[in-house]
Amino acid sequence: MFFSIIIPLYNRPQEIKELLDTLTLQTYKQFEVLVIEDGSVNDAETIVNSFTNRLEVHYFKKPNEGQGFTRNFGFERAKGNYFIIFDSDCLIPANYLEIVNNSLANNYLDAYGGPDGAHESFTPTQKAISYSMTSPFTTGGIRGNKKAIGQFHPRSFNMGVSRQVWKKAGGFIITRLGEDIEYSIRIHSLGFKIGLIPDAIVYHKRRTNFLQFYKQLHFFGRARINIYKFFPEQLKLVHFFPAAFTLFILLTIIFNILRWQIATLCNFMLVFIILLIFFHAWWKNKSAKIAFLSIIAAFTQLIAYGLGFMQDFWKRVIFNRS
Repeated sequence: MFFSIIIPLYNRPQEIKELLDTLTLQTYKQFEVLVIEDGSVNDAETIVNSFTNRLEVHYFKKPNEGQGFTRNFGFERAKGNYFIIFDSDCLIPANYLEIVNNSLANNYLDAYGGPDGAHESFTPTQKAISYSMTSPFTTGGIRGNKKAIGQFHPRSFNMGVSRQVWKKAGGFIITRLGEDIEYSIRIHSLGFKIGLIPDAIVYHKRRTNFLQFYKQLHFFGRARINIYKFFPEQLKLVHFFPAAFTLFILLTIIFNILRWQIATLCNFMLVFIILLIFFHAWWKNKSAKIAFLSIIAAFTQLIAYGLGFMQDFWKRVIFNRS
């Protein structure tokens, strides 16, 4: 199997250096790397070219179109029989490609996804965000999980598709707002076999502070409504959970201000949720500091996603605006 690794890049030269460093350590060597600069002002051409003696790496520049269409640009120029997509803020374990190659040899998948985790070098905030995005107590629990609800949809931070999939399904038809989920659903609809490779983990930095994380998850909430406009049947009850949680927080504040008796029950439920997240995160990360930050991360995730979801549900579903 020869892999073409496709990485869209936008104004993140240091991140691509760290990612390429990890790719030089791969135990499986049959691969090329395509780095596509998507209209960056702060480009990484010098950095990427410094790896040409250690990797088969190809660097391209193009006008800004967003990550979906930038991946299409890479698909069109890749020579592998299997394409792998990474986000530029990922670190790849040395045995990643070996794991994927062995898994596809034993149980071939036309497309696959893998989970993400926190690297030991991550900051406490990054580890807390990683916990939140993979926790069973937030919507993150359905990502990269064998027990995911409904169809498994690979996410573009760690996703692979065969050349046959690309030839039949084409590339991404939207460039942002849930483009990877739309692509996964379309691949499913064409009868291809998609699955999770649970050991094909990447270390995903995501965002380095809670404000950036809030903006990202607000975008994710909006993206879910964008997917609904393409595939109405894909909007499940679980997708309403962050919005319901956000409304619960708002009502709890109002009940406390008005001193209504129901505020006591709401406060008890809120404290229970906080303690549940804290002790589970402490058990997972063996750190009280990360556990405390995980509470902030989980609330940020749910509220940001919930507000983004409600914003576009109101605008695009209720009022049917584009």
